[in-house]
Amino acid sequence: MIIKAVDLFCGVGGLTFGLMKAGIPVVAGIDLDGSCEYAYTHNNNCQFIKKSVEDVTGKEVKNLLKGADVKVLVGCAPCQPFSSHRKDKQHRSNHKDWKLLYQFGRLVKEVHPHIVSMENVPELAKEKVFSDFVCTLEAEGYCVSYKVVNVADYGVPQRRKRLILLASRLKNISILPPTHAKYVTVKDAIGKLPPIAAGAQNDNDRLHIAPALSAKNLNRIRHSIPGGTWRDWPDDLVLKCHKTEKGSSYASVYGRMEWDALSPTITTQYIGYGTGRFGHPEQDRALTIREGAILQSFPASYSFVGDDEPVLMRNIARHIGNAVPPRLGEIIGLSIREHLKKRKYVRRSING
Repeated sequence: MIIKAVDLFCGVGGLTFGLMKAGIPVVAGIDLDGSCEYAYTHNNNCQFIKKSVEDVTGKEVKNLLKGADVKVLVGCAPCQPFSSHRKDKQHRSNHKDWKLLYQFGRLVKEVHPHIVSMENVPELAKEKVFSDFVCTLEAEGYCVSYKVVNVADYGVPQRRKRLILLASRLKNISILPPTHAKYVTVKDAIGKLPPIAAGAQNDNDRLHIAPALSAKNLNRIRHSIPGGTWRDWPDDLVLKCHKTEKGSSYASVYGRMEWDALSPTITTQYIGYGTGRFGHPEQDRALTIREGAILQSFPASYSFVGDDEPVLMRNIARHIGNAVPPRLGEIIGLSIREHLKKRKYVRRSING
């Protein structure tokens, strides 16, 4: 039985990598951002198509899936319009990426794959664009299930809740139950990486690189305790904005992580000490590029930039923060395999 998948909004390949690990072959990823191409193709050995999903036709996707007995269409439409971190929630519908989920629905109607999966932020479930997407799937004859999951329940070492949708034309389908009663901690994930100073780069891994800190921020992190806040600092180190009534409520910045706990959600700005609780548990610096990738469940060998290319830290961190955690992608893939197994669509050779 031949299974083929296409990954819409593929980014650097977190979802594709996870699906492939679960035994779901991905033939191509589609994304408008060409800076994702190296990481996507180098680590996943499949085609990258630089194109807006708005401009992709059903015929193109059908050609990519040609010859498959089971056709799978997956994707994580950009979540910025729906994120809980977005301040201007009243005008989120003006965001350029707001309607991309409708394009996903259009392609489902044109391609009619056997299985569809979508991953996004939990806030999306409250929006009309999501209910319209579900209605589109149901009108096309799909059995649809969706659920908000905590990725830590599946072995990702961070607090990160995501909305997972699975739909099938074959039968009812749902995500697998949690696999980890005991969470993978920060120490489990990055505790054995070589120590490094702020502003330094490891000789053996160019991505184990930490942003530099100003003298004042270096002093601040030295006064920070794991799991604590800026309230632990001497008064002369506290920012003026945090001394105001409004600013005093923002305690989730300039913090250190704890070794024996989960990391905070890895955002696109995780290399910034002042943008969250992204201070290393014991070293006086923010997370390195590599540490953030590992906390997102990317393998330590995942390459995000070519050997002859500069390490653009902000750009790589943005890609990592936007990525579907590969372990979550693997769980989605395993859920699809289990569904097909029940439907007797997968031969023993694939099940093995």
